[in-house]
Amino acid sequence: MSDLLDSRLALLDQPAHREVLGRRLHGIEKESLRVDGEGRLALTPHPAGLGAALTHSSITTDYSEALLELITAPHTGHEPLLEELRDIHRFVYGEIGSEVLWNQSMPCGLPPEKDIPIAWFGSSNIGMLKHVYRRGLAYRYGKAMQCIAGIHYNFSFDEAFWPLVPEAGEPPDMSRQDRQSARYVALIRNFNRYSWLLMYLFGASPALSEDFLQGRPHELERLDERTLYLPYATSLRMSDLGYQNKAQAGLKPCYNDLPTYLARLYEAVSTPWPEYEKFGTIRDGEWVQLNTNILQIENEYYSSIRPKRVARTGERPLRALAERGVQYVEVRCMDIDPFLPVGIDETTSRFLDAFLLYCALEDSPLFPEGGHCSRSANNFLTVVKRGREPGLQLNRDGKPIALKTWAMELLDRITACAALLDRVHGETGYSASIAPQRAKVEAPELTPSARVLEALRSSGMTFQAFMFELSRRHAEYFRGNPCSGELLAKFRRLAEQSHAEQQALEREQTGDFAEFVAAYQAGLSLGTVD
Repeated sequence: MSDLLDSRLALLDQPAHREVLGRRLHGIEKESLRVDGEGRLALTPHPAGLGAALTHSSITTDYSEALLELITAPHTGHEPLLEELRDIHRFVYGEIGSEVLWNQSMPCGLPPEKDIPIAWFGSSNIGMLKHVYRRGLAYRYGKAMQCIAGIHYNFSFDEAFWPLVPEAGEPPDMSRQDRQSARYVALIRNFNRYSWLLMYLFGASPALSEDFLQGRPHELERLDERTLYLPYATSLRMSDLGYQNKAQAGLKPCYNDLPTYLARLYEAVSTPWPEYEKFGTIRDGEWVQLNTNILQIENEYYSSIRPKRVARTGERPLRALAERGVQYVEVRCMDIDPFLPVGIDETTSRFLDAFLLYCALEDSPLFPEGGHCSRSANNFLTVVKRGREPGLQLNRDGKPIALKTWAMELLDRITACAALLDRVHGETGYSASIAPQRAKVEAPELTPSARVLEALRSSGMTFQAFMFELSRRHAEYFRGNPCSGELLAKFRRLAEQSHAEQQALEREQTGDFAEFVAAYQAGLSLGTVD
């Protein structure tokens, strides 16, 4: 364990400081495709009983009309966090009839691209902005790519946390906001260095349905007549099978400081890209994308982690970060575990807290001049495609090191962070979350990705058939434990309120859509897009 990590852990291991550490927050956004009773992509509209996707705080859609996004509030505890996620699932299952939530990151068998419905958010200008943005994604990346699902883990420390662990060399007159932003960015640098470990431990998408590729060339192997895979892959979702795009390939935002990161993204949302200029923005009188820039909006940049700040009404995310700094981080690389009813459990969320605490406390040197650390990116890509390969080596500081050796060293350091969290909360769950991860490093067959492949082989079922059967079992569990009483009344009230809010937006808006888009691009619109 490094001297810096050891000293920071000791500083935090004081009664008053433990209390500050205990006030950190975590929330979950879980995506799931709706499928019909035969496991095919649902072509039905977003169920009205769930509320309005545009305005509901915890039940919305992502790219496709069928891609639900279930959002918890931020919590200090893991039990209430997972309980809220389970409650949302229970309510959803009471409103979607015979449909089932596809509990896997890689999609179900998909229809031809033209038949994949894009999410609809109503006729208000902000609703149309969200819809047109998704039309642009279809042109740029294809619709199938936008049906990939994952779990996003939102995480923050209390604002009083950062002054407790001072950074050597910080200017004495540095503002609290700038210090907090700089330290979150340092956390992100370390996350990029070490997130390959998360892919090894929790990646659960080593295979996919052949339909997903929509005829595109690939280097995957065939597991059966309908299933493609890589034998040692952990997360094809996070591989270069995902968002291959020349425009984004040249975009490597620097995580050495927040201003540079923001400047690179601002350049991307302001610079036209020739291929997108060929599409234009309006065809045959219909908007096809918001603009022809490298990114339509900043959230189009795909990354495994993002610095975030809750934006005010009418505020672009970039402006929110620039004016008020980083408030939390959004971890975006976690696969859905298909064996778990909500795709994640408390062991995983506790480990993520310990991992992120380690990333915050460990020394985080700047990346070399020129931006993103290519070694870290290459390690990540190696693990998502070959993570369980016997004897696999990664690159640490320019030297080869066995994945197993490095993983065990990291787990030793994360163990110390978990032990502190146990003392903070008077429990043993954080330390207990480490043991299953050590077991996975010693025995790769215990990883979710290996378990998925073994289940496919032993069942003799295709990816499509096996994942639908798993999803159907989870559906039976939730339907056997429905929402009732006050909880059901609460969800129905939220649904009604969201419909009323959307109707008010549509009734009260002024100005035409072109004016609204221009105002949004200038950062002056009446809503945000995600």
